[in-house]
Amino acid sequence: MSSKRIPVSITVQPWFKDHCFAGKVVLPAVETMLLLAGVVHRSFPAINTRRMEHASFKKFIEISNGQKTIDAETEWFDHKGGILVIRLLSRKQLKSMTRLQEHAEIRFSPAPVPEHPAPIALQPSPEDCTTSIPAERVYRELVPFGPAYRSLTGLLTLNKKEVWGTLQAPTFSTESIQNILGSPFPHDGALHAACVLGQRCADFVPFPVGFTRRLVHRPTQTGKTYFTRSLLVTQSADELLFDLQIFDSRGEIFETVNGVRMRDVSGGRIKPPAWIKCC
Repeated sequence: MSSKRIPVSITVQPWFKDHCFAGKVVLPAVETMLLLAGVVHRSFPAINTRRMEHASFKKFIEISNGQKTIDAETEWFDHKGGILVIRLLSRKQLKSMTRLQEHAEIRFSPAPVPEHPAPIALQPSPEDCTTSIPAERVYRELVPFGPAYRSLTGLLTLNKKEVWGTLQAPTFSTESIQNILGSPFPHDGALHAACVLGQRCADFVPFPVGFTRRLVHRPTQTGKTYFTRSLLVTQSADELLFDLQIFDSRGEIFETVNGVRMRDVSGGRIKPPAWIKCC
């Protein structure tokens, strides 16, 4: 198994300031996926960047006020069967030395992605729906992001096991890899919907820390409207596992994400509001 490490410079986009955790601006996981997929696409064109497996997001990259770029490194490993493992790293300055930190890891492979999976039903049956929450309240009280990352619109409909929502991709774009992978914002909004359902089911605010597999069947487009369904697959004391789907108004699937792992990354400091438990 061979490895190689190269430096990368991440341009801090103006809308990153809307993506925060505990009062600090952090690089979104969806932007990390775009970055790593871009490196793979440029360096290994035979690898299929629309198929991501065994992803983990281990540590936030914090962005300081006024910071223009993020200095980081990517490291990749070749495996048998054409599989490529790539990591995002950064260096933290200590008193007398620097320490290498790992922020994310994703596996890519040349395996194909089905372009036309079976369409999904456009909405849950009425008897399965127990409540609806306006997207404005979601972002005001449950997922406190700024306007750029408020991808959910309209009403979020949920019961104890699944949540359905409408997604709006903004018109601005980032990496050119979006033409292949799609806009990052619908995926981010699907995670917001899962977070809301998770707050109803658990005694913590769940954040995504990884997934088993993400398939981009066709890229989402800027300025377009999509829909999402998040299903709670399993639940333990410290982790929730979801399956996500993103689809259009005809039920045609654009993305499927299986085994999304969501955990409390606040150390118990952030708790869901009481009203979400009884909504």
